[in-house]
Amino acid sequence: MFLSLSRAIDAMNEKIAAAVSWALLLAVIVCAVNALVRYTFKMSSNAWLEIQWYLFAAVFMLASAHTLRRDEHVRIDVITGHFSKRTQVWIDVAGYLLFLLPVCLLIIYYGVPFFLYSLQTAESSSSAGGLIVWPAKLLVPAGFVLLLLQGISEIIKRIAFLAGHSDGSNFAKHSSTPQDEIDAIKAANQIS
Repeated sequence: MFLSLSRAIDAMNEKIAAAVSWALLLAVIVCAVNALVRYTFKMSSNAWLEIQWYLFAAVFMLASAHTLRRDEHVRIDVITGHFSKRTQVWIDVAGYLLFLLPVCLLIIYYGVPFFLYSLQTAESSSSAGGLIVWPAKLLVPAGFVLLLLQGISEIIKRIAFLAGHSDGSNFAKHSSTPQDEIDAIKAANQIS
């Protein structure tokens, strides 16, 4: 039952990341067109500059959970790489429970009123010709809700592994040693 919940969370974050990846392309296009117009016609717009960072913020905030799901976040493999897979999994569970989940809950707790106040007051940018601000502020609690859910999914997968209900392949990216990581990078880049 819990593993199916984990798979559902993973699938949701996968779909959101796929959709948000288009925002990155759009941000690049907006940036290029904005620079072209600015240097060619000596014109600029604060709204277009703000759209760029709105799009980047959407990518960063909404795809963070996907990064966690793929185990591509910053790790301390130099230390943990010397431990057994089981010990690495225990470290992950402790990190998620002691750090990730409480921080997500704290940011959601403060982020929702931060967003609601902006929405209720129709807050807009202090820049001339700027945009409304609440969509960007909505990204903060939304991104951390997704990250919280993904953290729960990762805990479920690791507990299933520790209980012997999973082989760990649904989260296995840990290298066994720092040298294994270096060798994997060299192999990927075909460096001798």
